[in-house]
Amino acid sequence: MKILSFTLALILLLLTSSYLQSTMAASDFCNSKCNGRCSAAGKTQRCMRYCLMCCQECKCVPSGTYGNKDECPCYRDKVSPITKRAKCP
Repeated sequence: MKILSFTLALILLLLTSSYLQSTMAASDFCNSKCNGRCSAAGKTQRCMRYCLMCCQECKCVPSGTYGNKDECPCYRDKVSPITKRAKCP
């Protein structure tokens, strides 16, 4: 019984660590891309919040500080359920 518990705990630990590594790698990508994208924004905090949400879901961010959304169709087509307008900066 102890061996089974130990084995399950070890498997859970391995799965958790691999998930955390992939999540951290994605957030580094999104942080760097969104910092560039929002560098010229008047409301940087709001831009970063929406950009990071969109990047994490779409796994891409258009180049430049404005426009170029055709480079990332998922990012371009994101809409807010409340306003039905695009929410990604």
